[in-house]
Formats: sequence, C-alpha cells, structure tokens
Amino acid sequence: MMSNFYQTLENSFVTNLSGDALRLADGTVWRYQRLHERVAEIAGALVAEGLQPSDRLVVQVEKSAENLALYLACLKVGGVYVPLNTAYTDAEVDYFVQDAKPTLFVGQSQRSDVKTFTMDENGQGTLLECVAAHSDLPVSSAVTRQPDDLAAILYTSGTTGRSKGAMLSHANLASNALSLSTCWGWQKEDVLLHALPIFHVHGLFIASHCALLNAAPMIFLPKFDAAQVLELLPQATVLMGVPTFYTRLLQQAGLNHASVASIRVFICGSAPLTEQTFNAWEAATGQRILERYGMSETIINTSNPLAGERVAGTVGFALPAQEFRIADADGKPVQTGEIGTIEVRGPNVFRGYWQMPEKTAEEIRDDGFFITGDLGTTDEDGRLSIVGRAKDLVISGGYNVYPKEVEGIIDKIPGVSESAVIGVPHADFGEAVVVVIVPSAEPVDIETIHAYLAERLARFKQPKMAVNVEALPRNTMGKVQKNILREQYAGLLSQD
Repeated sequence: MMSNFYQTLENSFVTNLSGDALRLADGTVWRYQRLHERVAEIAGALVAEGLQPSDRLVVQVEKSAENLALYLACLKVGGVYVPLNTAYTDAEVDYFVQDAKPTLFVGQSQRSDVKTFTMDENGQGTLLECVAAHSDLPVSSAVTRQPDDLAAILYTSGTTGRSKGAMLSHANLASNALSLSTCWGWQKEDVLLHALPIFHVHGLFIASHCALLNAAPMIFLPKFDAAQVLELLPQATVLMGVPTFYTRLLQQAGLNHASVASIRVFICGSAPLTEQTFNAWEAATGQRILERYGMSETIINTSNPLAGERVAGTVGFALPAQEFRIADADGKPVQTGEIGTIEVRGPNVFRGYWQMPEKTAEEIRDDGFFITGDLGTTDEDGRLSIVGRAKDLVISGGYNVYPKEVEGIIDKIPGVSESAVIGVPHADFGEAVVVVIVPSAEPVDIETIHAYLAERLARFKQPKMAVNVEALPRNTMGKVQKNILREQYAGLLSQD
C-alpha cells in the first residue's frame, strides 16, 4: 500500500485502462484510461495555480465525472480536499472558506476572498479552461505523502452550531477502503450503481473508493431517481444508498425478485434503517439489505456480514483491525445488553478536528477511542445496535441536521420568542425536521419560516412543519425536554 492513497488507486487503474470507469446518464462512457489521463491533467492545472502539498482545496460543485477527477487530482498532488454540500448558501460557505483557508476554491460562482474557478453541473467552467491552458503540464507521479498526512477535511456541524472539520489522513482512507473491499467481496466484475452525492463521505469515499480500488465500473448518476435506478438495476451488481433510496424503490410497481436478480448486495447507511423497511425489502425482492455504521470522523466502523446472518435493527460487527466498545461516561465498558455510548478505535479514526485541539482532546480518549456520541448496545454475539443519539442530531434523507444551528436562525424571525427543533419519523426521509415555536404574539406559519430561511439555510435543514405552543417543556434545570416533544409529535408527519 502506497502512503499517498491516490497511488494505491492508480495502481489498480493501470491494470484495466481499457475497462469502463464511469457510465454517465447521457450515455457517455469514461474508460479508466480517460480517467487516469484526466486526473493527471487536472493535477497539472492545480499545481500551476499554486496548490501545494497540504494546501486546502474547497469544492462546492454538482456531481460529475470532472468533479470526481478533481478529487483524485487533489489527492495526487498532496492537497487536502474539502467538499461542501451543494445546498449550502453563500452565507454558510463563508464560514467554511474562512475556517479552512483554502488556496483554491471551485464552485458554481466566483468569490472575492479566494482564488476561484467555476464548474457547472456538466463539469464545464473556468476550471476546465484552466486545465486546457496547462495541458502541457500533466502530473505523471503522485506526490509522496506520509500515512498521517491529511487527505481530506469533512465538515460536520456541532451542537454549538459551529461546524467542525474532521481531518482524514491518507492512511484513514486507505485502511477503510481496503477493509470494505474485502468485507463486501468486491471484484473487477462488479458494477456499482452510484446515485449518491459526492460531497458526502458515503458517496465520495465509501462507494467510489470500493469501485476505484477494484477498477470496476460505476453507473454514475447525478442524483437519485427511483424510476431511473429501478430501470438500471439489471445492469449493476451493487447498490449503495441511504434508507430513503429503499423506501422510494419500494413504492415502484416494478420492484420484484426478477428486477434485482443481478444485484449481489444492497448496502445501506448514513441513517438508521427501520426494521419495517428491512423486512419489506426482503419480502419484495428476496434479498436482505446489508446495513453498516459510519460517520465523517471514521468513515465506516461496523458492518453486517456479506456471508452470514444480517439482523434487522443491527449494524453488525467491527471491521478488521477496528474495535468498538459500549462505555459509560468515564469510558469504562458496560455489560452486554446495557446501553452506553459507542466508542471506536482503529486505523480509520480521524486525526482530529481542524484547528480545534480542545474539541479533539474532548472526543478522542488517551487510549485512542473516539467518543461517537451515539448510544448503542450489543447482544451475546457481539452485534452492535444503535438505540439513539446522545446529541439531538436529526438525520433526514441521510443528511445531518443539527437543531441548535437551525434554532439560532429561526429565533431571529420576527414574532418568534423561542424555538425547539426536533426530528420526527417520516416514511420517506427516515426523519424530518419539525420546529416547535413559542410565538411572541400571533402564530408563526411555515411559509414565513421558509421565506426567512431561503437564503440563510440549506433546504434539507429547513423544517417541514411548524407547531405553535404556549411554552416549551423544561426540566428543573430549565433545559428544554426534547424527548417529550419527540414523543408528542411522533405521528405528526406519518401521512406526509
């Protein structure tokens, strides 16, 4: 294994240069030869524009073949890739740029505070013009990196509202990719149906790395569309998705045993998969979904087995060379069957939070275990089940929504005295955001909230419904009891 993770991937590419790498929605096919050459060309442009090893490259663009090549080129030259959700508003991006201090920014519009190149949803823009201008400067060899050198920073919001940059090294990426490739039985003959975004750890690292590491083809869709995915399933052998993928596919009339006959494994993560969906999928297709557990700071921690029993409601066992424990507040393991905080340790655990040494020290113990903040339990076989979250995180459609960030903006709306943001069950998204408001006078409706948030907050973070109440429930210390609100409004969107 090479210290620069890109070199490990490239060693696989060159064994299958004539094979398909990316099959795009418009019928275009990139073979591995083209991907290999394009990475070298973009790498040359990045170096020519000043990106040096350890410099940050912040990227907020739509999914495309050129976007994937940009990520790989950044790794190749030793840069640190910082992907941002394309739904983030300019105001949200301001913080990430100020915090990461990138040498270059690639987005869909120009910025005045950093050297910017544009790229649209088709991969076109000034970045491509720059690559053409430097076409005589391709980078042929990957820059030497040490295993602990940074490869990427993934921003994950905190309960304080300030986003944290999880620093992932080349060794973190490599260890996880190699483990998943083995555990999930990847081979060159596989075809990945890739409908995930690539600004997120799931689509960029977990899905893409497995295919690239095996020089296998990806059917590379710009977004998930249930009808389109169902139509393409016979051309694929692997589908990775969030629970929303599976709930929407279950609504398709053509989903049956025959339509999934070519698929050897369906994998699910990024949010909890309900037992109802797990069972409904098996009834409709004859196949059991393989659920796994991960996060931005660690990529993947555990997985149900490829060969063996996949138990609904569990996320399986630790990956090779990794371990987890269910611990109390002091980090001491609890008894089997008891609920505690999930802590993980292994070569996949991130280096810490960017420019937050105090926060890093709080969440990574002296013995190397990372405190995930998730609550879990194990059975007698050692299977892990996640039973809740220590923090009030809402996971909607696979995306994390942190209530305090949303509340901080909603509380500024005229007529809002205070608010509490919660997640409630939703048949499609798993969870949906709901805001409970104490109005200062007249009730505040959801249209008013959406109008105020439109330019301030990504759409996936915005509440689907607002409830007005006279007061929020509080305990004796004055803390809002969100567990009561979640119980009270659990069925609010059951028919949505």
